[in-house]
Amino acid sequence: MIRRRAGAAGIATRIGKHTFRETGTTTYLKNGGTLERARAMANHSSTRTTQLYDRRSEDINLDEVERIRV
Repeated sequence: MIRRRAGAAGIATRIGKHTFRETGTTTYLKNGGTLERARAMANHSSTRTTQLYDRRSEDINLDEVERIRV
């Protein structure tokens, strides 16, 4: 359902229910939330599962961009 609606809205990026879990978990952790609380909110039995939804390490910062030498 989410993919159909995203397509109807003109969103070409692959999107689904896990996209919302990733965004919610990552945003919560970026704003000072704890992994244990994120686990409880996501109703995971283990924090290892919750860590799969944590996308903070994928952030690109200015230091990384400046490594590109042209």
